[in-house]
Amino acid sequence: MNRPALADFLRRRREALRPSDVGLVPGPRRRAPGLRREEVAALTGMSVDYYARLEQQRGPQPSEQMLAALTRALRLTVEERDYLFRLAGHGVPRRTPLDTHVAPALLRVLDRLEDAPAFILSGLGEVLVQNRLAEAVFGTPPATGLARSTVYRWFTDPRTRDVYPPEDHERQGRTQVANLRAALAAAGPGSFADELLQALLRESEEFVRVWELHEVSRRFEQHKTLVHPELGRIDVDCQALFTEDQSQALVVLTPAPGSEAEEKIRLLAVLGHEAFA
Repeated sequence: MNRPALADFLRRRREALRPSDVGLVPGPRRRAPGLRREEVAALTGMSVDYYARLEQQRGPQPSEQMLAALTRALRLTVEERDYLFRLAGHGVPRRTPLDTHVAPALLRVLDRLEDAPAFILSGLGEVLVQNRLAEAVFGTPPATGLARSTVYRWFTDPRTRDVYPPEDHERQGRTQVANLRAALAAAGPGSFADELLQALLRESEEFVRVWELHEVSRRFEQHKTLVHPELGRIDVDCQALFTEDQSQALVVLTPAPGSEAEEKIRLLAVLGHEAFA
């Protein structure tokens, strides 16, 4: 672990960002450029003291999970992420077609979306990051294990389907499986996609039936009906913005202007998930 270089790199990357770059309100007049330490700490979920010690060359070795959080908070490129891992004394994450490093360009767009549910998905349907409205609709997905993939949860946890009306379940399931097949073709044997496939073949007869249809795609339905436990059905249009290599997608769900769905989304924006918990 190269503490001096790590501290300098973190400080310089923090100072290079503006609050608006990460979806924060600038607030009162600032004495120094860039983000404050407490803002980076909040974005990563670590304590201010822990982050401050990293910049002061006296912190413990950060875990790979913490480095991944710093990568996203500081909007690092893949090359910068690899450099950060090396400075912290860790091996560089393997680059694959299903790399979960969030594309900074997608993050910048997501940071500006406040009035519609939006999230960034990996090729395996992992929610890499989402805004507050998306969390209010879908909840917080698991961060580790097979269950971080939506296709795994769809076929192993019936509660996952509650956010869609019953008449859409078959279509949603087929879309999930078609996306998995496309991801497996890109990642190959021995990948996380392959691990997902083998687990689902063992655990879900329904998955086996859909898998045997041999459908393949990387797409999203243009229209979705969501079901909120208190607000009921919410009709939205679905738009997806892909990275150049199609490995990640920013999904934005927007209601029609002046519709009942728009009013429900506005209510969620004001009250949030906690008001309905």
